Amino acid sequence: MKLVIIDRDGTINADRHDFVKTVDEWVPLPGALDAIARLNHAGWHVVVASNQSGLGRGLFDVGTLNAMHGKMHKLLAAAGGRIEAVFFCPHKPEDGCACRKPKPGLFEQIGERYGVELAGVPAVGDSLRDLQAGAAAGCEPHLVLTGKGAALRNEPLPAAFPAGTTVHEDLASFASFLIAREARAKSVRPS
Repeated sequence: MKLVIIDRDGTINADRHDFVKTVDEWVPLPGALDAIARLNHAGWHVVVASNQSGLGRGLFDVGTLNAMHGKMHKLLAAAGGRIEAVFFCPHKPEDGCACRKPKPGLFEQIGERYGVELAGVPAVGDSLRDLQAGAAAGCEPHLVLTGKGAALRNEPLPAAFPAGTTVHEDLASFASFLIAREARAKSVRPS
C-alpha cells in the first residue's frame, strides 16, 4: 500500500494563530486539494494526522470539526481527490497524551489501522512537531514552506529538524516530488 501522511492546518488549509474554529475559517491553501488529487491518481492513499487542541480548549466541538472535514472532503471530491481518514488529537498540550504531535501516537494509530510498517512512509507538515512525530514513527520527513513553515523560507533548516528532511515550497511541490521520484524509480528497475 502506498501511503502518505499529511498534516492539516498550515499544510492543506490556511492556519490561524487563534485556531481554525469554524467551517468558514477552514480555507484550503492554493493548489493543496489538486495536489492530493494528483497523489491519489498516482496510487497514493492519503491520511491526515492533525493536532486539534481547539477541542480540548473548548473552542469548537466534534460536530464543528466533522463539519470542517465534511467541507474538506466535498471540495476534495470536486477536485477529483480523496482523503482516506483523518486522525486527530483533541488534547491540550498540558494533557500529556501520547497522540499529540510531536509524540508519534497518531502515526502509530495510522500504522495499526492500515496494518503497515511506517518505515519510509512519506509524512509532510509545516512544523517541527509534525516532522518529529513522523520521524519518531519511522516516516520520511517532508517540510512545506506554508503555514508555520513559511518562517523558514530562505533560511537554513534548524538542527532540531529530523535528519533527511526534504523541504518543499508547498503541498503541490511535495506531490510533484513524490510522483517524479516514483517515476524515476520505476524507470531504473529491471523489467
